[in-house]
Amino acid sequence: MTRVLLIAPSPALRLGLRALLADSDIEIIGEANRLDSPDLTDAEAEVVIYASASAPVLNIKSDFAQGEAILVLTEDRPTVQALSRSGGVWGALPLEASREELLAAIHALAEGLVVSVPQFINVNPTRRDNAEFPPLSEREIEVLGLLAQGMANKQIAAFLEISEHTAKFHVSSIFTKLNVTNRAEAVRQGVRGGWIAL
Repeated sequence: MTRVLLIAPSPALRLGLRALLADSDIEIIGEANRLDSPDLTDAEAEVVIYASASAPVLNIKSDFAQGEAILVLTEDRPTVQALSRSGGVWGALPLEASREELLAAIHALAEGLVVSVPQFINVNPTRRDNAEFPPLSEREIEVLGLLAQGMANKQIAAFLEISEHTAKFHVSSIFTKLNVTNRAEAVRQGVRGGWIAL
């Protein structure tokens, strides 16, 4: 069972989320109408779901001091941008997300992955919110997207119709630019930087 805290200012919204998560392997161990509710002091959750139609920009350092994985259901892009700069495990879905999307996001977050949808991620390589890393070339962005799909170098080479040596070169260049040592880290940084969406 994945332990979840449910936070939403609207009772109707909390009720709706409870209904969506019913009959699943998700255990709601607490719920409240605000982040600083005393009811949540001793709760130990794997994922915190925060849902609001007009979500404020969250102060990641103070609102989530324990480092929980955060799933925000919102239509507010600045909140998603604040999450992407937090460096922690986070997810963002629109309020109209389906049950299947919600369950998949919770499970992914519990495993330490970052989750979002294309509408919340800036996928334009020339215009990113995260300027921490050097820009990737169009080919490197393409290769990074294939890494996110779990492809090995040989598969990437076949898909792009390039040599396996060239595919390895692109992967190595991505690792260097993103300052990572493995594919999982590269994909995580790719999501943070807005180059790919999962």
